[in-house]
Amino acid sequence: MYIIAIAWLYVVLLVAAADTTVIGGILTFVFGGLAPLALFLWLFGTPARRRRPAPPRAGDDDRRP
Repeated sequence: MYIIAIAWLYVVLLVAAADTTVIGGILTFVFGGLAPLALFLWLFGTPARRRRPAPPRAGDDDRRP
């Protein structure tokens, strides 16, 4: 999945570099590359986050008095 993310960022970076203004290129990269990719990775990473065990909280102890 990460190879798709890297390829997407590469293509969007090339499109942003071909933009006529610097601000337009930055906005193209952010709104056409980073924002959709962050949403994609967050949505498709949800099952992995649910399977991962929760870290122990401070004060939690297996010993009981």
